Amino acid sequence: MDNKAYVVQMNDKRGMHGNGIHHVNVNGSLYPAKVKSRRQMWDVQPSEMANNTLNPIRAIVDGMKLTPNPDKPMIALSIGDPTVFGNLPTDDAVLQAMKDAIDSQKFNGYAPSVGYLQSRQAVANFYSCPEAPLQAEDVILTSGCSQAIELVINVFCNPGDNILVPCPGFSLYKTLAVSMGIKVKLYNLLPEKSWEIDLQHMESLIDERTSCLIVTNPSNPCGSVFKKEHLQKILKVASKHCVPILADEIYSDMVFPGCNSSSLASLSSDVPILSCGGLAKRWLVPGWRMGWILIHDRNNIFGSEIRQGLVKLSQRILGACTVVQGALESILNNTPERFYRDTISFLQSNSEICFNELSTVPGLNPVMPSGAMYLMVGIEMERFPDFKDDVDFTERLVTEQSVFCLPASAFEYPNFFRIVVTVPEEMMVEACIRIREFCQHYHRPPSSDCNDLDQ
Repeated sequence: MDNKAYVVQMNDKRGMHGNGIHHVNVNGSLYPAKVKSRRQMWDVQPSEMANNTLNPIRAIVDGMKLTPNPDKPMIALSIGDPTVFGNLPTDDAVLQAMKDAIDSQKFNGYAPSVGYLQSRQAVANFYSCPEAPLQAEDVILTSGCSQAIELVINVFCNPGDNILVPCPGFSLYKTLAVSMGIKVKLYNLLPEKSWEIDLQHMESLIDERTSCLIVTNPSNPCGSVFKKEHLQKILKVASKHCVPILADEIYSDMVFPGCNSSSLASLSSDVPILSCGGLAKRWLVPGWRMGWILIHDRNNIFGSEIRQGLVKLSQRILGACTVVQGALESILNNTPERFYRDTISFLQSNSEICFNELSTVPGLNPVMPSGAMYLMVGIEMERFPDFKDDVDFTERLVTEQSVFCLPASAFEYPNFFRIVVTVPEEMMVEACIRIREFCQHYHRPPSSDCNDLDQ
């Protein structure tokens, strides 16, 4: 029989080419009726999205010459992972919840893309308050807080839009936005005011294509916690210009004693907010990849469209880990308050050790944090003429002292470096001793000639 092609109209759309049409030969195999070659040679190129994706931290760190001093054990103060050194384990109740979920064998299959209803209700119950009530339908579970942030940016923005991002701020915001053709506008944080937002500068960046304002509180990389009055001023700007807010609150409740932290949603009367959070930091399990979006739709501004958009975007992958979802209700309800208090107490103690030690080092200006897991240190670069910038400074610190701090150029904020305060206390003390020794060697005081001129 001739190997001729026939066109067959099919009602079943699965596996069709074009507009519901299969191309089959008489033997029943699928192939195009007429093949037109598009290429004469191999030419496989990465997509524009792939080419436009750049993590500033990796771009900087990968280019650094990091060869530790072989005579000194390495102390890495650069990674925002509280599990690295093993001194901050999660609570036994959290582990037991996971064991029970596994043993039940109820969570081995696929869940709805937005998460199990019972798990979403557990998150809603945990974060609901009279000022910002939540129900299960207001929660979308995600693969870590990072995916929550990605979904929010995607649902708010089209290519050519712009978002407002804190500077210094978490580098992922820019990585995600730029890869999707979204412009990033950086608004300044003020170290002299404990990293409060420069509200006037932030407002000056807003235009008709501004689709989202990102507010990180408590802050990575600064460890700052905004006061209620400052949060209200942020909301006032957003309200004035009708800009919705992405509230990155992954460090919510990781706040040192004596400092109060309010969620943005609890203070908002009219600004709609999508709050992103997760288990990673407060429960010390970043590898479990459990995050969420809390939908606070003031005055029904989002309506059904944004909610439906988030659901559709969540369907692009198969959702958050089902085993962790199965454990989520128990984790939220059964983790003892003692665990939270002990974690925060440790972070505060290490922060105070680091701040007090480095405050007396000539040429360094640490900013005391109020929460999260980080401390930012300013470098008076003019006092260290041997180094051209913060990257050079931190690179040499590794080479000579085996202490690795992340240069703040990774957060687009030069002449600072970030310290992660989750290391064991004795390592924190040792790191500060080495940083002091390094700075004392390279620090140059103001020249005597200048002092003579002033007299």
